[in-house]
Amino acid sequence: MDFEIEFDKINNKNAEIIDIRSPSSFEFGHITNAINIPTDELLQKELSPKKTYYIYCRMGVISKQIAEKLREKNIKAYSIVGGYLKWLANNYKDDEENVSVALKAEDSLRKKFHREILTKFCKAINDYKLILPNDKIAVCISGGKDSMCMAKLFQEVKKHNKIPFEVVYLIMDPGYSKENRELVLNNAKKLNVPVTVFETDIFENVEHITNSPCYVCARMRRGHLYNKAKQLGCNKIALGHHYDDVIETILMGMLYGAQVQTMMPKLHSNNFEGMELIRPMYLIREKDIIRWRDYNNLRFIQCACKMTRTCSEYGDLGSKRLKTKNLIKKLSLEEHQIEGNIFRSVENINLSTIISYKDKEGLTHSFLDDYESGVINSMKDKK
Repeated sequence: MDFEIEFDKINNKNAEIIDIRSPSSFEFGHITNAINIPTDELLQKELSPKKTYYIYCRMGVISKQIAEKLREKNIKAYSIVGGYLKWLANNYKDDEENVSVALKAEDSLRKKFHREILTKFCKAINDYKLILPNDKIAVCISGGKDSMCMAKLFQEVKKHNKIPFEVVYLIMDPGYSKENRELVLNNAKKLNVPVTVFETDIFENVEHITNSPCYVCARMRRGHLYNKAKQLGCNKIALGHHYDDVIETILMGMLYGAQVQTMMPKLHSNNFEGMELIRPMYLIREKDIIRWRDYNNLRFIQCACKMTRTCSEYGDLGSKRLKTKNLIKKLSLEEHQIEGNIFRSVENINLSTIISYKDKEGLTHSFLDDYESGVINSMKDKK
């Protein structure tokens, strides 16, 4: 018996569309009107034999197996052919000639999301001096919502051109599948972002790394981006890390790294002379980027490596960043100032209350170094 069905053949009457991927993958993007019931929960859930259930995963492989298991329980279940990726690709084909997509996305940044997104983008640029006259910046686009939003923001800032600078919109293909590469390029086309694309074999190189593969992948990506940007005559690369990335990094450093550190708004490259990394999305909240994405009916890829595909189908595998994100979210429900306090904690460090710290040269300083002189001065003050 065939348990598969094409999406356009679905009869919506008395039916439910179920996304069996992880909650974080569902939140990143899903089929319209779908509900999220991860695989393990779905197999334990009491389903009505009177309803028809259309199930999908990322590519339609796991969902076919689940549909078969549900059929054995006399539940009328079908797997949607090709899963979320095929549905996404079909939607892009439908929208390919819709030239108003880019105009709407731009207009929403100027109006509806001006305060939450555009103003904060400009504030980060000004506060941290991220763009200087005659800079040439490689805006690095991964294909996700953050970097695509950043590209549109750079286009807006460039229109006013208060500071003379140049921009290159750079896409590195680290080994995307054909489907994912097409989705990234289609998004760039829809949003009217002129991109320069180059290929690397990063995914292939990190595939067999078991210890911190995401860290190794990120380091390799950054090296390739620096190298290509420098070849194009750029002196800076711009990455799409936002406010939530910053506060998660701060808390992760304490919980998992036993250190107080943050994701800096800009950095000098240690390996590429004259190159800098800037993060102009530094003050923008992720929830506002998501609102901008959904308002404009845009759909972007998640990280497309094999590790993420596994997380998508079987759960998030205990990701430290995801655990930290969920912890912050839970604490913020109890105290709304938590997120802001985490961010400001690395702006308000008092060295006299720190047991030890490292200076720019890497030398460690202890509170004991001048503790005795501090006691003597304190006694004099009391007299």
